[in-house]
Amino acid sequence: SVYAKDSPKCDPKLFEIGVPVLGICYGHQLIAHALGGEVREGGAGEYGTTKLEVSNSSGILKGMSGAEDVWMNHRDVVEKPPAGFRISASTDKTKAAVFENPARKIYGVQFHPEVTHTVNGMKILENFVKMTGAKREWTAKNFLEQSIEEARDVIGGRKAVIGLSGGVDSSAAAVIVSDAVGKNLTAVYVDTGLMRKGETEEIRQVFSKFDLDLRIIDAGERFFKALKGVKDPEQKRKIIGKLFIDIFDENAKEVGAEVLVQGTIYSDRIESGITKHSSNIKSHHNVGGLPKKMKLEVYEPLREIYKDEVREVAREAGLPKEITEREVFPGPGLAIRMLGEVTPEKAEIVRETSAIVTEELKAAGLYDKIWMGFTVLLPVKSVGVQGDERSYKYPLVVRIIESKDAMTANFSKIPFEVLEKISSRITNEVREVNRVVYDITNKPPATMEWE
Repeated sequence: SVYAKDSPKCDPKLFEIGVPVLGICYGHQLIAHALGGEVREGGAGEYGTTKLEVSNSSGILKGMSGAEDVWMNHRDVVEKPPAGFRISASTDKTKAAVFENPARKIYGVQFHPEVTHTVNGMKILENFVKMTGAKREWTAKNFLEQSIEEARDVIGGRKAVIGLSGGVDSSAAAVIVSDAVGKNLTAVYVDTGLMRKGETEEIRQVFSKFDLDLRIIDAGERFFKALKGVKDPEQKRKIIGKLFIDIFDENAKEVGAEVLVQGTIYSDRIESGITKHSSNIKSHHNVGGLPKKMKLEVYEPLREIYKDEVREVAREAGLPKEITEREVFPGPGLAIRMLGEVTPEKAEIVRETSAIVTEELKAAGLYDKIWMGFTVLLPVKSVGVQGDERSYKYPLVVRIIESKDAMTANFSKIPFEVLEKISSRITNEVREVNRVVYDITNKPPATMEWE
């Protein structure tokens, strides 16, 4: 809230220097507050896709008209814009959803034009960029070239290790640094015992084709021992993060490395609360899960870009489709897909059931249309009837979502017959499960993972 004591503020003189200013969400409220408008706490939050009624399609909303789908994530609202500002669009709950003063080149939008769920969001950003006179010069090719040069400057003649998961983030980071420092990079893949079905062997096959010093570490026993009795999701993430670092330290010592390369992307940093005013939603093991005292210097070549941009960079770097289009998988692995304590037995349930989800999505021709599909094991049991007998087993959640940038997501509207096939296979093939439910929550208000 703009009224919170420690909330970010800006110098009001910013609005007097004549440069275009665009406030998004909190920035929209901050402009109103700083220039004499009124901001109040809304009676109900406005989260997810919302209909925006456009009343003035010039200025920041040029090219838009009628009803637009936009992505909201707020509770406070601008009750009254500053003097001299017009209201150009509204929603049912937010009268001043867009306000602007074209003469002063100041614009505010309550929704998020930068996410894919705001259908014409890019048009709004393009309108603003034109007002600034700035040029759109970012390309995957330019970024790749600049990142290789940066890695060469940062690492120099030192040796480095990278935690390679096989996902597009760490793979792209590995290629960038490998091009920069060559044989001075060692890639370490850690099998935590919490990986997807067949994952380790797939990584071995894919990366044997690359000129990488690849080490595959079987560390399942170490991870299960460290996680024994731990139920809190943040504690899980931090334990996993520390153990990853310990293993990287051990391998770094063997090869004489001084730098740890990570595939951290910008959305990881935001959700881990790494930026000054961002909330710690969950610690990503490669950001908020890192121990405060580390022996290795951390270098993150992808730290300023989002997942869709990473995929572009990976394609530009020549990575194969099985990597560039690989389904997203969290760093802590299956540990955060079983609520409560982590055990080998529970990991096997999640691994097998998630594999069934993947197989059925591929069979239905839906796999390439989703962001990720997986299962979540709940720490409770439910009554069922199997083989004319009472059963008392685990209920399982199926989560299938669509996204582009990882900042927002929609649950996927999978056909019922596909969901039924998934449910039937799970309850028939996995003895420990007798009930399957489907998660129909978007992000926000939920996160992609359950922990």
